[in-house]
Amino acid sequence: MSVADTLFINMCNDILENGTSTEGEKVRPHWPDGKSAYTIKKFGVINRYDLSKEFPILTLRRTGLKSCTDEVLWIWQRKSNNINDLKPHIWDEWADPDGSIGKAYGYQLAQKAYYPEGEMDQVDRVLYDLKHNPFSRRIMTNMYVHSDLCEMNLYPCAYSMVFNVTEKKGHDKLILNGILNQRSNDILAANNWNVVQYAVLLHMIAQVSDMEVGELVHVIADAHIYDRHVPIIKELISREPFPAPVFHLNPDVKDFYDFTPDDVSLENYEYGPSVGEIPIAI
Repeated sequence: MSVADTLFINMCNDILENGTSTEGEKVRPHWPDGKSAYTIKKFGVINRYDLSKEFPILTLRRTGLKSCTDEVLWIWQRKSNNINDLKPHIWDEWADPDGSIGKAYGYQLAQKAYYPEGEMDQVDRVLYDLKHNPFSRRIMTNMYVHSDLCEMNLYPCAYSMVFNVTEKKGHDKLILNGILNQRSNDILAANNWNVVQYAVLLHMIAQVSDMEVGELVHVIADAHIYDRHVPIIKELISREPFPAPVFHLNPDVKDFYDFTPDDVSLENYEYGPSVGEIPIAI
């Protein structure tokens, strides 16, 4: 059984058994039929994934590695907020007629600031600091910019990434760790998708920074299972997991902006059957 499956099963059981129902509350999300989308939620869920030991992709069901990678590169590399630049159709419900989701995600990472070293956006600042000042405690990004929230079609859920570098005895290279901060997480539809995305991102940034990959810590303020997802979750976590697959990243890529979804792959990825079409609250 993979660590990712174990953490997922334990998290889902904890939410179902000890979570708080929002039924009857005034909630923003709704189902396509107009009915309110209630949840069972837990506050302050934290999961740790040691990427040096295992790639945290679920085997209970398939998570699309290349699709996850395409979206994270859409945000972090292409720095786009337009769905026409993205292959997966996960943002279609929130896009305007021109395809824009407003001043969210990639738009925020593309905003430049002036530093003594020159003008840089958020991603370039991270890459610069990891090369020139790796032990800084200030290497982070933030997409939750209050002055722009009114121009975002959906407030960022995964809104901040903190990078932290450590040394480990017996290792020639420094270790790159990261904390993904998330205000809200749809456990069935998005949890492992986000974990896989940021695991890939950490692998990529570690490689181009000439570091080894370390821990990914996922901090979720509101971890929830939607009411219509409960039976699907219960069936999913009753399955027998497979061993974790082996992750491969093209070692020839040395520039973050040269990565493509074709540079990631999995070896021996076995997984359970599809859960079918998942209803998405909007």
